[in-house]
Order: sequence, then structure tokens, then C-alpha cells
Amino acid sequence: MRVLICDDQAIIRDGLELLLRLEKDIEVVAKAQDGAEAISLVERYQPDIVLMDLKMPLMNGVEATERIHRNHPGVKVLILTTYDDDEWLFDALRAGASGYLLKDTPREDVIKAVRGTVAGKTYMDPAIAGKLVQQAVRQPSELPSVYIDKLTGREVEVLSLLARGLSNNEIADQLKLSEGTVRNHVSAIFAKLEVSDRTQAAIIAIRYGLGE
Repeated sequence: MRVLICDDQAIIRDGLELLLRLEKDIEVVAKAQDGAEAISLVERYQPDIVLMDLKMPLMNGVEATERIHRNHPGVKVLILTTYDDDEWLFDALRAGASGYLLKDTPREDVIKAVRGTVAGKTYMDPAIAGKLVQQAVRQPSELPSVYIDKLTGREVEVLSLLARGLSNNEIADQLKLSEGTVRNHVSAIFAKLEVSDRTQAAIIAIRYGLGE
């Protein structure tokens, strides 16, 4: 797995690099000190995943995430920051981040999140996940008739498992389907829910109790 680290503090960049280099299946291909540099390095190195800080000079992590998600949709962005402020959280997810972890996350959980995110899972710090669910619960409930009712029974099953963080391969195993069939269902779900990634689909699923 090819990883790009973006953080404005050199000690954090170097620390994350040392942590990740201990894993034989992970390669740190580049390090950026702000969002603008991250965008340039993504273009150059085409990493599988970017570990993205939020509050940085020149260009913050939310704007950089939005640009990377728009121009390189195959590149995952995992937010790794000290901030759990609601505004930053939701802005990052809307921008296309695939997960959101705090910097005090244990080393083994960071590694697990990197591997899982590349595999298509969604990772949230437990405290942040709680905020996400609370926000979802507060939202008005007119969406089911607009979105959820568009889904077939099988697509609802796939969405429910997706919201629990399962990868396409794991969903295929659980539903006894081929991975290609699951991939087709996920694409159909994105189109019907009018979302562009798994995190946005999972938010809708959680909002209506499909991921429980």
C-alpha cells in the first residue's frame, strides 16, 4: 500500500513515517507539509491513501481532500488530526474523506485503519462516530421516500453491511455473492442515493438504522 502523509508538523510526519515503515505491506511514498503540496504529490506519486491533517497553512485538509477526491477518486483520504470539532468533521466527510481518526489513536488501530480504508472500509474514531450518529438522528426524516425507497431489497442488504464497515469482499462472503455483483450493487446504491463514496452512503444508512 502506497501512503502519502500530509501534516504541517515535521515531527508528526516523521513519526508517522517511522510507524508505517515497520509494516512490510506499507510504503510511504511522499510527505507533504500542507494541502497544496499534498495535491501536487498525489498527482506525482498516485498513492493508494493520504493521511491528511486538517488545520494547515496555505491550504487546509478539507479543501485538499475535496480536490483530491474530485480529481483522483481512486485515492482514499483518511483524516488523522487532533481536532474533533463538529464543523471540521462534517466538512471533511462532505469533501470525500473515507474516515476520521484522532492523533492519539493507538498505533495498531492506525495501521488497521490504513489497511481497512485501502480495502474499502470506513473508519471513525469512536467519539467521532458518536457525533456522527447524533447529527444523523437530528436530521429530518423525509429522505427514505426520496432515496431509500429507490433501493431493491438486495441493495438495502448491501447498504446495511457497507454501513457496518464491511469491504466488498466481506459483503460478498456474507451474502453469498460474487465480488463483482457486490461492486455492481454498490455502484447502483451510490447512483440512487446520489452520493459519491462509501462514507456518504454509510451516513444515510446510519441515519435510518440500516447499519445497526
